[in-house]
Formats: sequence, C-alpha cells, structure tokens
Amino acid sequence: MKHITGSDFQLNNTCVTLGKFDGIHTGHRLLMKKVMEAAGDDLESVVFTFQYHPAGLFSKKEPELIYTEEEKITIFESLMPDVMISYPFTRETASMEPEVFIREIIAGKLNARAVVVGEDFRFGKNRSGTIETFKKFQEEFGFKLFALPKMIYKDEEISSTRIRNEIKAGNMEEVNVMLGEPYFILGEVLHGKKIGRQMDFRTANLIPGYGKLLPPNGVYATKVLCDGKEYLSVTNIGVNPTISKGNSITIESHLLDHYVEMYGKTIKVELHHYIRPELTFETLDELKVQIQDDIVITKQYFHC
Repeated sequence: MKHITGSDFQLNNTCVTLGKFDGIHTGHRLLMKKVMEAAGDDLESVVFTFQYHPAGLFSKKEPELIYTEEEKITIFESLMPDVMISYPFTRETASMEPEVFIREIIAGKLNARAVVVGEDFRFGKNRSGTIETFKKFQEEFGFKLFALPKMIYKDEEISSTRIRNEIKAGNMEEVNVMLGEPYFILGEVLHGKKIGRQMDFRTANLIPGYGKLLPPNGVYATKVLCDGKEYLSVTNIGVNPTISKGNSITIESHLLDHYVEMYGKTIKVELHHYIRPELTFETLDELKVQIQDDIVITKQYFHC
C-alpha cells in the first residue's frame, strides 16, 4: 500500500472511499470491500481520510481516537487498498464548499471514476455536502457513485460514537464485534520499573499514542502480537497505584507461559475481555496473588 500524506499529489483513474475512518468498524470494512470490487483490474483502489481528527481543529478538548494515525495505517495495510491518503484537515479544508471539494479533490487530484461512501456521508463546509450532492455532479465529473447502507448490530446502527461509548464502559466483546476485529493498542515496548520481574511476572510496557481512547483502568484478558507471533497475555491499563505514585497511564502486558524479549519492538495489544478494575494492594505479595488469579481467569476465557 502506498501512503500519501499532504495535499501535493495527483492520481489517475481511481475508485475511492472517503471518511474520517476513526474506528474502521464493520461498516467501513464493507466500504473497503466494495472499493476493491468496483476498482477491479482497471482502477486504483484508494482510501481517502484526514490526517488529524476533525474534532481537534475547533475544540481544545483532546480527541478520543479509537485508532491513532499509526494504528489506522496498520489496519488499512491489512485491507490492502492500493493507496491510502492522509489529507491535512485545516480550516481551509473545513471551509471548502462541497462542489469545490468534488471539483478539486474528487475529480481533480483523485481523478475518480468511482466513489464509494456510506449513505449518510457528509462533507464540505458545515458538512453541507450529502449523497445528493454527489449524485448531482457525478455525470459532470465522470464518476459512478456507490452509496452503501449503515451496518446494523442488535437493532442499532454501528457508528464510531456507539463504539466509543462501549469502550468507555469496558464492554470489549461488544466493541470487537462492531469493529470486526479486536480493539488494539499499538506501541513501542519501553523499559519500566522492573517491579514485575521481582514477582516473576515480567511485562511488556508501552505508552498509548496521543488522543488514544482507552477503556477503564483495569486488568484485561489480551493477546500480544509481536514479530508475527501471538501470545496470550494479561494486561493492566492504569497508573499502577501499588508501586507508583504517578498518574501517567501505561499499558503493561504479562505473557502467559512465555518470556520474550521485546524492548524496542513495536507490538500490538488486543483487548478481548475486561477482568477487574485496577486495585491498590498493601504488599507486592498481595498483588502477586491477584495476578495469579487474573492469569487463571484469562486462561479460562481463552479456553486453555
């Protein structure tokens, strides 16, 4: 997959899908499937998204990203479009009239012959562009429009907002169904305080990316992916109140039945099941006993 950042590019004969693609949920995956199908052998398949979450441009509130930019790239690489475009979201971009966006971006820079979007897709100044706008101009600019319906789960539309709410509640099974794959955290393994090795529970520690939306602090049944291999693990998200007086959130994963040196490597931590909240223990021995219980629950969850 070719990854383009910035606005200085020119493509020819493309089939493109557009969106924020924050969560890259099952609805987005349906769009990608249609893009690949409609592109066939004649067109380049393209996913067009924005480099920064739009909420961050007009608000001082930190974004709540289901997936960071690095994580989005990882997912799209697995979905295998020909090109991913991370277009800068600026005030100029936000104020672009829908017709101008179609003329300059869709027809101009992308030279689109097919456009695939969700039926509720909005774009342009004040989100005034709709499916009807695309329909109005498709003949003039020579592209075919495919508008796909929203995906439904448990009688409700799947959306990034709905998924965020489930993440905040720690309902990882629900989150993973709607995402179409396990929610994950991507990061480089860093050196920690090495307290885990004193208890014979070594951990792979990472810090989440800026703006990453995390589930509640606590312990989770997880899988760690590193160098193409998968390891069952128990992961703590939080501030480690028993051994630390700080408030910086870290992700600490203990691999079950394995020790693998991962310092400096980029790993993916998949969250499958919420076990318990983060607790404060009087002694490391008490913490050790609790971790052993967490391991038992994790093995039962994964049927091993």
